[in-house]
Amino acid sequence: MEYSICAIYTPGMEWLNYHHLLYFWTVAREGTIARASEKLLLAPPTISAQIKALEASLGEKLFERRGRRLVLTDTGEMVYDYANEMFSIGRELLSALRQEKRDRPLRFHVGITDALPKLVVHELLRPAFEMDRPVQLICREGKIEALLSELATHQLDVVLADTPGSPLTAIKSFNHRLGGATIALLAEPKLARRLKREFPTSLDDAPAVLPTTNVATRRALDRWFTRIDVAPHIVAEVEDSALIKVFANQGLGFMAVPGVIAQAVCDRYDLKEVGQAEECVEQFYAITVERRIKHPAAIAITQAARDRLFA
Repeated sequence: MEYSICAIYTPGMEWLNYHHLLYFWTVAREGTIARASEKLLLAPPTISAQIKALEASLGEKLFERRGRRLVLTDTGEMVYDYANEMFSIGRELLSALRQEKRDRPLRFHVGITDALPKLVVHELLRPAFEMDRPVQLICREGKIEALLSELATHQLDVVLADTPGSPLTAIKSFNHRLGGATIALLAEPKLARRLKREFPTSLDDAPAVLPTTNVATRRALDRWFTRIDVAPHIVAEVEDSALIKVFANQGLGFMAVPGVIAQAVCDRYDLKEVGQAEECVEQFYAITVERRIKHPAAIAITQAARDRLFA
């Protein structure tokens, strides 16, 4: 049992030293100063002196000696009853505070780059809701530069991105790689059947709905298209990954997603997989201002990403 107790003073009353009261209470419980000294990790003379000081401040004897034991006087019995109740209330207070802390949701502020596929974000964040302690998630979406600025001012606990934070910026941050996923190409069923034949050369002049060129996935795809010598017909370039899926569902062209969510996207948007650009890997990062991740929810999502999602 630990207490940090000094003294309390009420106008019109004398000081009551709670350290002295604690030592008295412990001796009364243990029966001897020797056993109390072992409990309190204090020398017996120190405890004796503190009890004498308490008796002097109260103007009453609290113990009388009978053989080797100390026995409470009538006043000592009364003081012990009050002390027992006071320290019991103190234990209840500490217990209530600990319980409130456990029950209070843990606030978790996450920045999400706007190009990050929302199904990937969902899978990344899922472990935060599987923690023993409830979590209140606050998400902000935007460009990585703006999110890193909020991270630097501690408005965010972590930023999730498909590119690392640049070391050239004035913002000091640390990139924690979560893993990588090959890029899968999807299309509505009729187009997918046609493009599956002779894939990937079938992609040459095939209709495509792709992210804009400022997105890491698009840049990786462009390099891959050059390597395999194909030039898709880009029907639309879209920043919003949800809108890309809607366009693909309508048959406007094939689209690209990280392979880890390919089946989920196919099921939700009635698409089929055309093939995978296995040389084309999209990376994912958790960016923090600390070298070591400290927030419990951030630790949970990074460990789950490495151990399960991108294993």
